[in-house]
Amino acid sequence: MTEIREAALVLRDGTLFEGEAVGAQPEAGFSTGEVVFNTVMTGYQEVITDPSYAGQIITFTYPHIGNYGVNSVDTESRGSFCRGVIMRDPARRASNYRSEGEFSDYLISQGIAGIAGMDTRRLTRHIRDLGAMPGAFGTADESTLRDAALAEPGTDGIDLVQTVTCDARYTVESDGPRRIVAMDFGIKTSILTQLKRLGTVDVVPAGTSAADIMSLRPDGVFLSNGPGDPEPLEHVRSTIDSLLGNVPIFGICLGHQLLAGALGAKTFKLPFGHHGGNQPVQRLRDGKVEITSQNHNFAVEQDSLVNAELTHVNLNDNTVQGLRSTTVPAFSVQYHPEAGPGPHDSRYLFDDFEDLMETFSVESANA
Repeated sequence: MTEIREAALVLRDGTLFEGEAVGAQPEAGFSTGEVVFNTVMTGYQEVITDPSYAGQIITFTYPHIGNYGVNSVDTESRGSFCRGVIMRDPARRASNYRSEGEFSDYLISQGIAGIAGMDTRRLTRHIRDLGAMPGAFGTADESTLRDAALAEPGTDGIDLVQTVTCDARYTVESDGPRRIVAMDFGIKTSILTQLKRLGTVDVVPAGTSAADIMSLRPDGVFLSNGPGDPEPLEHVRSTIDSLLGNVPIFGICLGHQLLAGALGAKTFKLPFGHHGGNQPVQRLRDGKVEITSQNHNFAVEQDSLVNAELTHVNLNDNTVQGLRSTTVPAFSVQYHPEAGPGPHDSRYLFDDFEDLMETFSVESANA
């Protein structure tokens, strides 16, 4: 019989939640990070391997996690960068024809600490009322956890991209006609799968210069998703600024925020972010509503948009979900059209990127 290890979560405001330790055991006896919640009902493996969760502890609002196991296909990056997971009821055994292992074993192999048996409904309501905040969980005593939660800086003002970007350029080969350079701020495997439909993808570190990017002779540049606050990434905005007008650009999530910043817009932090696979977004050109996958804590200020038009809005809170430059070939969306996990309503945006590259190519040839 597995030994039950009592554990607790303490938030920065002192609120205490009790549960049981699962997954890897941290050497210090606790893990810290910014506590957020995700509302997906499936896709837990994709969620915990999404680099955009660097610096955060993920609360799953769906009560049963791990019921269909894990496999080698659904991993979204080279590892996991989240600080931990919080669950109500982890499955005791997996049941699915695609399963290659148990979720509990996967947490240990990835070095991810977790806490289960939690009142995730109470925790989610607390975060909705007071906003995402730092916390600490583990088997350490309450006093130690409280001190650790107070010492945790969260994600504001911190460059987390440097912790997830690739160390060197690598290439994803394709039979497609295009060559795309993807700036890696924490890029997901499912995004590369969609880009590969269009052409060969050169994935470059976040610090790559505009000159080095253009030396690869790309038909287009993709700005990837990634974790944390876009504000400290001035060097990336400067690179994007140098690329604007010279090559078509498409950005997703953090890439969207950085493109907006390069165009002169500002960003702000949402109270508890958007994390889930069921966010309604309206496409303004025709009023169509898309159900989207989202994972971000920051958003673009609509009133600050410069040389750009609003293309998509979130119907829950009217935040900016998409923009298109009015002066150069560039557009972006806040949500995840690759949807890993999530609905596929928005995958047409990759085709829009292909159309933008084709138009730019024709216009350049005729110039």
